[in-house]
Amino acid sequence: MVWIKFIVTAALIVLAANQLAKYGDVIAIRTRLSGMFIGVLLLAGATSLPEVLTSISSLQQNTPNLAAGNLLGSNTFNMFLLAVLDMANHNQRILRKALLKHALTGSLAMVMIGMVAFFMLANLDLSIGWVGVDSLLILGFYVVAVRIIQGNAAPAPQTQEEDLPVDGKLPSLRAGLIGFGLAAAALVVVTPIMVESANEIAVLTGLGTTFIGTTLVALVTSLPELVTTLAAAKIGATDMAIGNLFGSNMFNMFAVGLTDMFFTQGRFLAAIDPSFLLVAMLGLLMTGIGVVGNLAKLEKKLWVIELDALALILLYFGGMYLLYLRG
Repeated sequence: MVWIKFIVTAALIVLAANQLAKYGDVIAIRTRLSGMFIGVLLLAGATSLPEVLTSISSLQQNTPNLAAGNLLGSNTFNMFLLAVLDMANHNQRILRKALLKHALTGSLAMVMIGMVAFFMLANLDLSIGWVGVDSLLILGFYVVAVRIIQGNAAPAPQTQEEDLPVDGKLPSLRAGLIGFGLAAAALVVVTPIMVESANEIAVLTGLGTTFIGTTLVALVTSLPELVTTLAAAKIGATDMAIGNLFGSNMFNMFAVGLTDMFFTQGRFLAAIDPSFLLVAMLGLLMTGIGVVGNLAKLEKKLWVIELDALALILLYFGGMYLLYLRG
């Protein structure tokens, strides 16, 4: 019964998040913002909303490890999706096509993941109210990072999704905003039920909330990124597709700081299991490989997959196996 509840709620979350991304695209077209900027900010925020709501719900059910596993595990899964994107577009050199456009976003995501890992190790026992100073620094850096991206987003050639005609077939901006809000509301209702069932699965299987959060829950909350990324790549919007993944990693680390706002028993980073350092470092390594894949002129392929994409796949499954052994 618990597995049925988990699968049904997971499907509803993916459906609602896909609608969130769909109406986010409407907002992008109607406001005529750049594909890269929309991918990094609005789309990344929209598709990462399940992670945020799942983490907050996990705290309400007194399982901070599930919250941490969800956010840090989503980083690794997002980079795994880069490899999926490469295999789905094996006729193009998708990881090279973006060139330098996403090196800045990927680098800033690496800095934020590194900050989280550093603060987990440093264990700074400083708080303002109930919120840790480490979390406030993470939140502050995200704001700075967004300003840096915005300031360096030079006017780029219009991508295909931005060239779509704004006519009667496209919902209005008002309809886009209403649809976006309704999809977000549906996530707020369904997410706590999914988290409750994930907790029950962790107990029944004996795998614990650390492993379940990093794998099963992170997979469910990252499925919107998968669907949105493949859909964006299918219409040729590689800026939006890749920007969504790197931007989601930035937003996930912002969500770590945001989660601390809802954790009233102390500092959130001090409450989670030290084994999450492995997950954080795995996310850092994979994001680094993703950045290298955008910069390096690697011409070799192994069948239909580029070598850096293969490295992402091997790192992801190897890291999950190590986490399973530690659990």
